[in-house]
Amino acid sequence: MTATMGQLVDTMIEEPRWEGIDLPALAERAARATLADQEMDPDAWEISLMGCDDARIAVLNGDFRGKPAPTNVLSWPAQDLAPDEEGGEPWFPEAMIPGQPEGLGDIAISFETCAREAAEAGKPVADHVTHLLVHGVLHLLGYDHIREGDAALMEKIEVRVLATLGIVNPYED
Repeated sequence: MTATMGQLVDTMIEEPRWEGIDLPALAERAARATLADQEMDPDAWEISLMGCDDARIAVLNGDFRGKPAPTNVLSWPAQDLAPDEEGGEPWFPEAMIPGQPEGLGDIAISFETCAREAAEAGKPVADHVTHLLVHGVLHLLGYDHIREGDAALMEKIEVRVLATLGIVNPYED
């Protein structure tokens, strides 16, 4: 998959229900806002996204994480950019060839799990999906939430990026 010039996210739809909320547009908007927040040029990068269903993401989750169950979003960074110290900033990648976008990694997102979580939280599906896409892009950039300090930093950035998109803090009730 190769994103066209000016397109950051190359989206492949496997689950037709994603068409109902325009996953490609949500992904482009979320990814651009996330990279802008991190002071990265969106035109220097590309991300591959697969909009799938629970069955497909369960297989991926089993293959790559040893957890053969559905989840909302999975990310595969092209580089390990994670910081060594807890709560530290990741190592940001640099584009190597000007004018030629480089891959940041791949994301898969499951329709059923996202729709169910949004309904349970009483949130619009598009807002929840946007949050998960921001979350996935941050994973591609080396952010994580396993350690408490890393989780706090990642959550702070998610809330800040979502605010620029007019989406309320998803961590508040």
